[in-house]
Amino acid sequence: MNFTRWSARLPGTQRRAAARTEQAAASPPPRGDGSVPAARAERPSDGAEPGPADGIEGVDELPVREVLDRIPALVALVHGAEHRIAYVNDAYVAAFGPRPVGEPAREALPELDELGLLPLLDQVLRSSKPRTVKSRKAPSGRSYTFTCTPVTLPLGGSAAGPEEGGGVLVFAADVTDHAEAAERLRTSERAQRETAVTLQKSLLPQELEQPDDLRIAATYQPGGTEAAVGGDWYDVITLGGGRTALVIGDVMGRGVRAAAVMGQLRTAVRAYARLDLPPHEVLQLLDGLAAEIDASQIATCVYAVHDPNEGSLVYASAGHLPILVRDENGTIHRAEEPTGPPLGTGGWLHTSGSVPLSPGSTAVLYTDGLVERRSEDIDEGVASLERALAGATGTPQVVCDRLIRALGVTADHDDDVAVLVLQHPARTGSDAELFRNAALELLGGVEAAPRARAFATGVLASWRFSPELHDLGVLAASELVANSLQHGTPPMRLRLRRTDRRLIIEVTDGDDHLPRRRRAEPADEAGRGIAIVATIASNWGSRRTPGGGKAVWCEFALPK
Repeated sequence: MNFTRWSARLPGTQRRAAARTEQAAASPPPRGDGSVPAARAERPSDGAEPGPADGIEGVDELPVREVLDRIPALVALVHGAEHRIAYVNDAYVAAFGPRPVGEPAREALPELDELGLLPLLDQVLRSSKPRTVKSRKAPSGRSYTFTCTPVTLPLGGSAAGPEEGGGVLVFAADVTDHAEAAERLRTSERAQRETAVTLQKSLLPQELEQPDDLRIAATYQPGGTEAAVGGDWYDVITLGGGRTALVIGDVMGRGVRAAAVMGQLRTAVRAYARLDLPPHEVLQLLDGLAAEIDASQIATCVYAVHDPNEGSLVYASAGHLPILVRDENGTIHRAEEPTGPPLGTGGWLHTSGSVPLSPGSTAVLYTDGLVERRSEDIDEGVASLERALAGATGTPQVVCDRLIRALGVTADHDDDVAVLVLQHPARTGSDAELFRNAALELLGGVEAAPRARAFATGVLASWRFSPELHDLGVLAASELVANSLQHGTPPMRLRLRRTDRRLIIEVTDGDDHLPRRRRAEPADEAGRGIAIVATIASNWGSRRTPGGGKAVWCEFALPK
């Protein structure tokens, strides 16, 4: 901004310039010492107008001065390398008090120093480009937005004409109301976000179930700083008989609606899991339910079941990212197929697949927030996760934390992230003695019953159970075998298994009709086997097996 050229264009300027020329001819020439006239707030007490000896010539007479004196914004004009004060308007004086004209800004304008604006004045003076800083809070408690604009000032010179010098016009607009409103809005948004995150986390498991054979940890991190959290979820469900269901899913979109749909799906998964159905059948039921809950919401999900007797993870996927497994040798396996469309689309028959999960293996289930980046293909993110998993050792919680860090997930990450890590530990020594298996093929007819009883008696005795638990285990094995011999079809098998927490007895056969507990009448000759097992065992259940047939099991909790 050139004050000299600007003022020359205003009405009356040329007449005043001519009058100054006549006055200069009748008086000694002004000194060009660079001093500054008194500001409006500090006019000379004798009423005399400042002369050339006061510094910048004609600042008080510039037409723009009349405008600056009347505007409510704060205006200060400084010049030279030390930013000496040339002018402050009435609003500036009212806000910060009188300021001595001609003094350097570092001493005379302490408010600018406290606000860190002096380096900005240097930049503006050097670059001749305006700069703006928004909403700086002054010591008085008011907030201002400062705009510093380079100007060219008329300095006292020779008779040939005035010289021009560099200066900075400081313009400060009071934005206290806007700043306070913005702070109230930020406070409200923080409160809303905390409420939304609390709601989201309350819909997730407060404490993960810990199966006998697996070690599990999970991490959930909401994305961004806004209140609209997402619909990521995970769960761990013990199915009985040593089997464990693991689930992770993601409802697309953000906000309370997505969280509400997530909560309903998670509840439904737990209900369907209690039916002990194969993974693909669970997803088939969820698919229909998702369409009924909200047809506009799309959700992805992986449902997997771990059976320690099989040493594998059987799973089904509805549009979700693949499970990753690192085996005991450090090799990474990606569970690619089968994958169906997301939940709620309908018209698709889901199928189950399997991936090995032997002792010493670690598996990771995750949502897309962990691997998806706008700057790269999602397959590259999955590949990065594979490399991170290959080097991530330690407990499941340590692996969770390392994967989060390795994939660059921070507090301001723009998407929700859920990670579920499970390990099938390899046990040796005395710890391995607490995990034992024994199985007997039930061949022949009714003579299989006494063989099964003798087998159970010998195995449970070798496992050194107490006499009471030994006898209850033998009785339960006898009843389950008798029930299978009477109502089932070959092939039949009796399996005994112990962990550090329980004794599990399971009988499988080729018939897929599941038994049910019923009250036997006094005259009935059958129907009491399942009732006896349900009475003496801690838990019991049945399920259909993938190849056809069924499995009936019961559990006894071991004394601690």
